[in-house]
Amino acid sequence: MELIEKGMPALFAQLGEASDDPGIAHFIDLHGRLSGSTHLHEADFWSPAQASFLREAMLLDSAWSQVVDELNVKLHSQAAS
Repeated sequence: MELIEKGMPALFAQLGEASDDPGIAHFIDLHGRLSGSTHLHEADFWSPAQASFLREAMLLDSAWSQVVDELNVKLHSQAAS
């Protein structure tokens, strides 16, 4: 049984990105301009491994899917503001 909490810091750590609050906020500020037609995993700033992880998390409805969806919303909503 996997007991790792699947929050935003854990997702960023899994992706190999800065996982503290300032690092996450910076990432979202830097990349949060995705158009509505761009799927999260298709964004050009992900490595192939990161994109694959994000795609599979959503397709397989994995334990990560909720937090990946949250990141998706954050990166798309920044474009509207």
